[in-house]
Amino acid sequence: MDNIEKLKLTCLHDLHVALGAKMSPFAGYDMPIEYAAGIIGEHNAVRNACGVFDVSHMGEIGITGEDAEFFVNRIFTNDVTNAPDGQCFYGMMLNDEGGVVDDLLVYKRGHNDYLFVVNASNITKDEQWILRQADGYRLCLEFMSEEMSELALQGPEAERVLEEVVGIPGADLAFYTFKEIDRDGDTVIVSRTGYTGEDGFEIYGSHPFIRQVWQALMESGRATPCGLGCRDTLRFEVGLPLYGNELADDITPLEAGLGIFVKLDKPDLVGGEPLRRHKSEGGPRRKLVGLEIQDRAIARHGCEVLSPDGEVIGKVTTGYRGISTDRSICMALIDARYAKTGTGLSVKVRKKTFPAVVVPKKFYKKSYKA
Repeated sequence: MDNIEKLKLTCLHDLHVALGAKMSPFAGYDMPIEYAAGIIGEHNAVRNACGVFDVSHMGEIGITGEDAEFFVNRIFTNDVTNAPDGQCFYGMMLNDEGGVVDDLLVYKRGHNDYLFVVNASNITKDEQWILRQADGYRLCLEFMSEEMSELALQGPEAERVLEEVVGIPGADLAFYTFKEIDRDGDTVIVSRTGYTGEDGFEIYGSHPFIRQVWQALMESGRATPCGLGCRDTLRFEVGLPLYGNELADDITPLEAGLGIFVKLDKPDLVGGEPLRRHKSEGGPRRKLVGLEIQDRAIARHGCEVLSPDGEVIGKVTTGYRGISTDRSICMALIDARYAKTGTGLSVKVRKKTFPAVVVPKKFYKKSYKA
């Protein structure tokens, strides 16, 4: 009981409970895992129509000041130099060994004005890390996680639902761009981003505004309420990483196959030097791959991956029976020598060994709106 009382609640918590959501602790919050439709029903709603997620547990950090652009470019792997206002970026913050402190979105709101959106489980760690890096720079750091809430509206019908139910046009937003609007005195950020492999939007605003939007969506019946259960199955099927699984303090972006988001030509990039060294030495010794298991067995996080000779060469990071693909699939971090597509390996599940083959990590292919 003590642990439950210590959990944080999002501004929609009572509305989730009223809908009969199955609640569970996640990253220090009491969060909905699934609703009446169940994980499969919610997953399919996002793939085929529209679903809405409460992601108010995510963290928001504002970075402004004379040195903001230089500082952001130093601590963030992607390159924000000369970007237009309204551009979003995906990337990572790295430790001195090249491992990942966190993966995040960066929003360029204006000249020397940035918003970081970080993982809920890393909010405190990220804030402390940024504070340490900020020493000596002319910056204003604003930690806004307690004041902002967020919804993710996802699926092929998301644009129409955003316009017709929420009253915000979305057709003007290209993928990975955002706009800020005023709604009754509240500043609202709407971006064409998501974590599902479908078209969609993420909406940031005050707690009252987000409650109002959620209730309008529920009353309309146009968006299925979705929990964190299907958020994981959706992101996994399209090969998107989850911090703590595919990324971590001891996993580099190059090992995770995310080198496209790391601009190693930035000489001041924190954690860049070890990655440049690894690249010059022929690449990382471990690689994140997709595996298709030739059986209905499901390999969960931590299951061992074996070479053709039976040697342990890595571990599964995430695994499911694919909902959109109906295959037993998983992502695994393995010895790079065995990472070539088509390589035959095996996976150990509950003391039994099942054959598997290396496949592309994007198990389900769906195009984003450009």
